[in-house]
Amino acid sequence: MAKNDYYEILGVARTCTEAELKSAFRKAAMQHHPDKNPGDKKAEALFIELNEAYQVLSDGQKRAAYDRFGHAAFEQGGGGGAGGDGFASSMADIFDDLFGGMMGGGNGGGRGRGGRERGSDLRYNMEISLEDAFKSKTTTIKVPSAVTCEACSGSGAKSGAKPKTCATCAGHGRVRAQQGFFAIERTCPTCAGRGEIIDNPCTVCAGAGRVTKERSLSVNIPAGVEDGTRIRLTGEGEAGARGGPSGDLYIFLSVKPHPFFQREGADLYCQVPISMVKATIGGDITVHTIDGNEARVTIPEGTQTGKQFKLRGKGMPLLRSRDVGDLYIQARVETPQHLTKRQRELLKEFEAESSNKTQPESAGFFDRMKDFFENISGT
Repeated sequence: MAKNDYYEILGVARTCTEAELKSAFRKAAMQHHPDKNPGDKKAEALFIELNEAYQVLSDGQKRAAYDRFGHAAFEQGGGGGAGGDGFASSMADIFDDLFGGMMGGGNGGGRGRGGRERGSDLRYNMEISLEDAFKSKTTTIKVPSAVTCEACSGSGAKSGAKPKTCATCAGHGRVRAQQGFFAIERTCPTCAGRGEIIDNPCTVCAGAGRVTKERSLSVNIPAGVEDGTRIRLTGEGEAGARGGPSGDLYIFLSVKPHPFFQREGADLYCQVPISMVKATIGGDITVHTIDGNEARVTIPEGTQTGKQFKLRGKGMPLLRSRDVGDLYIQARVETPQHLTKRQRELLKEFEAESSNKTQPESAGFFDRMKDFFENISGT
């Protein structure tokens, strides 16, 4: 019986890339897996064909031979097809490659062959001021974490002793069980995946190869960081078990609220109270900027609450950039309080001399409001 074309089985073009081939196989294999189609003989047969096709096309040499000679390249013991323990072994390797990341791998402390377990990543929360975020800062933090045991140099074995290779898994940390044409690997139950057995554990770390200790680390806070910025210190997390690589330390920054400035990206905003007189006739005010210097702002005649004055380049620096934001001064006209008798008299005189020109917004406002609602009600 003639075999189906491998490319057609996987649904890819003959010019497909390795990534496209892998993606197509992953999708099809998960769809037709026997566990998802119990009792479906057609799905099982198609799944076997998918595995056979991918086994050939994922190998550069086999793919070249197939492209040239087709299925004839693997007849008479030519090295393709799906039979015997060799196929089961190769399929286990294929599924390790495709789906291994779904079986517990990752950056949070995975275990490689030989039991060299990666240390866990650590998180450190740090609060800084807006001034520190503006000009950068170098500080020292103390982090309690697991470090390599000095007594046994991380081996976990007592001085003079050495770990022994696990006889169950031959040092691989995993054992393989055959189920049909699948070979399924599991963590070795004897050594818990470490690949080694310690008969004489270190008395300091009890065989763990690491102990808990507080470390002092120098951290550089770059200029322009924002609330929520994450800084990664590679290899400064927990030490790996029994000589394994260390994890990473992640520092999460939070910027404390500032008493005067509000931040939006690289721009800063500052609300400044302006006296009624200065807002009316104009004048100058002096404000401080985030760098500690002073800046003069001219208040024009007739300034209203909410008027903004832009100080270019007086905001926050952008992280890893030469650009700098702006500072916006927001005027807030202050109404006088606790007036003296003479001040009241002066204000009454001013009100008597006022007209629609001096107060254009309030002039006729209530009359216009009354007319509006009367028109709506139809009266």
